[in-house]
Amino acid sequence: MTTNLESYRALALQVTCHAVNQVSDYHEARSLMQNSINRLAQQIAASIAFIGFDCRLIVLPEYFLTGFPMGDSLLGWAEKACLEMAGAEYEALGKIAQKHKIFLAGNAYEVDPNFPGLYFQTCFIIDPSGSIVLRYRRLNSLFAPTPHDVWDKYLDCYGLDGVFPVAKTAIGNLAALASEEILYPEVARCLAMRGAEIFLHSTSEVYNKNLTPKDAAKITRAVENMAYVVSANTAGIANIAIPIASADGGSKIIDYRGIVLAETATGESMAAFAEIDLAALRRDRRRPGLNNLLARQRFELYAESYQQSHFYPANTMLEGEVDRKHFLQTQQATIERLVQLGII
Repeated sequence: MTTNLESYRALALQVTCHAVNQVSDYHEARSLMQNSINRLAQQIAASIAFIGFDCRLIVLPEYFLTGFPMGDSLLGWAEKACLEMAGAEYEALGKIAQKHKIFLAGNAYEVDPNFPGLYFQTCFIIDPSGSIVLRYRRLNSLFAPTPHDVWDKYLDCYGLDGVFPVAKTAIGNLAALASEEILYPEVARCLAMRGAEIFLHSTSEVYNKNLTPKDAAKITRAVENMAYVVSANTAGIANIAIPIASADGGSKIIDYRGIVLAETATGESMAAFAEIDLAALRRDRRRPGLNNLLARQRFELYAESYQQSHFYPANTMLEGEVDRKHFLQTQQATIERLVQLGII
C-alpha cells in the first residue's frame, strides 16, 4: 500500500530530443526511440542518486522520443513516429518508473484505434507500478489533430473527464499540460476544477533570459490555480534542419504562489529540481482570505459568454481524410469570420 506523501522532490529533466524525421523505415525509427529510452534510464538513475531517493516525480520534455513532424503526411507520421497505446515504448518507460518507484511523465505522439488515420499528441503519467494512470490529449494545436477536431466522437469514447483527466495519487492530484497550452488559461482551469494540484508541463520551446509569454503564463497558471507547475523543456532537438539549440533551456518548477523554486539554463541538466510541499499547498487552499483565488471563483459569471461564442470550429476532421493544409485553411476561415463579426 502506498503512503500519501506531504512533501517530496520533483525533477523537470532537461534532455536532448533525438528526432526520427530523417528516417523512413519504421524499424529504424523504433530503434532510435529505444536508444533514447536507454539514455533516459541512465540519466534518471544518476539524477535520483544525486537528488535523493525522495525524488518521486520526474517530468520529461515534449515529444522527447521523436521530435515533431516536418513535411510528413498525417498518415506517414502516424506510421513512423507514433506510439501505440499499449506499445513497447510505454512498457520500457514503465519499467524505469517501476525500478525507481517514481511517477514518470512525458509527451508523445500516439495513435488510437478509435480514430484510424489520425494521431494525437499525448501527455502521459506512469505510476510506480509501471501503469499509465493519466492520458491527456493536447486540445490546442495548429498543425496536429486534437480531440476537438473529432469532438462528438471523442466525447462518446472518453467523456469530458477523459478530455480533462486528473490522476489522484499518493503524491497529489496530477494533471498534464502540453507545450503552448500553458498559454490557454481555460485548459488549466478545467483541470483545477477537477482537483489538479500539480501541472506537469512537457514543452519544447525557445528559451530566453528575458521573460517570454510562456514563462509569464507558467507563473500565472500557478498563481491563479494555486498549483505547482513542473515544466520540462528540451535541451535542443538533434537530427533535424532547425539549429539544435533553438528549443533549449529554462526548465523550471514554480510553486502555488508563483515563486520559481528551481530553474536550469541550457543543455542537458537535472538542475531543475525542488520540493513539492503538498501540505503547505493544501493549507493555503483551505485558508479563507483575499489570496484564496480558487475559493473565490464565480464561474457562473462567464459560462453564458463561453456558450454563446464560437471561434475555431469543432469536428472539422470527423469526415474523411485531410492533409496538412487543412489546419491553416481552417484558421484563416476562422479569422475571416471573426473579422466580419467585428470581434477582431
